[in-house]
Amino acid sequence: MAKVVIVEDEATLVRNLAAKLQDDGFKVVTAMDGEDGLDKIRSEHPDLIILDIMLPRLDGLSICRIVRHDTAMAHIPIIMLTARGTEVDKIVGLESGADDYIVKPFSLGEFLARVRAVMRRAPGRPVSQDELSSEDLKLSLTGRRFFKQESEIKLSNKEFDLLAELMRNKGAVLSRDLILTKVWGYDYFVDKRTVDVHVRWLREKIEDDPSNPTRIVTVRGVGYRFEG
Repeated sequence: MAKVVIVEDEATLVRNLAAKLQDDGFKVVTAMDGEDGLDKIRSEHPDLIILDIMLPRLDGLSICRIVRHDTAMAHIPIIMLTARGTEVDKIVGLESGADDYIVKPFSLGEFLARVRAVMRRAPGRPVSQDELSSEDLKLSLTGRRFFKQESEIKLSNKEFDLLAELMRNKGAVLSRDLILTKVWGYDYFVDKRTVDVHVRWLREKIEDDPSNPTRIVTVRGVGYRFEG
């Protein structure tokens, strides 16, 4: 069972995040301030750290730097949480050693999707499996080929990457911001409508009835969920 240390001083948020992770099979250890959090990271040897930036006693950026400069802990992936969402804040967080950065408020579905994605990329874990499949859909990651009912369908590079991200997080709601980050990257500045356009193109290729999609479902005001 993978272990997660959550260092966050908002009690309600800690309870919600811990419950979501436990429901997904994680063991969770929590801390409400930076010094206690660092002690628990050192003693618990977690598989993942969820770290708020604004913490009493020791801030999250300092903890992140300490972890990254300690050979015993440097391999542990870190997701930073913050209410500060400017580009500069994100860059500072990532350059401090964070693997991902989530701006509050966020949905628990998006949070869990990011946790799963970071864990897949973590050292000592497979970066990805060779194939993703759901019902009659099959995506070959190494060959970058897509099949529906055993017939190959050509996808553009971004269509392929978008479908792979959706299939990896089947059942979870992915926001447009998260999709832009995962598929286009932090440093690729595109309009959120780009996601909608690519989803429409994907639906035309994978849905039985693109006007009434059942595989890639729109979650109004948030983003998309892959149902299979």
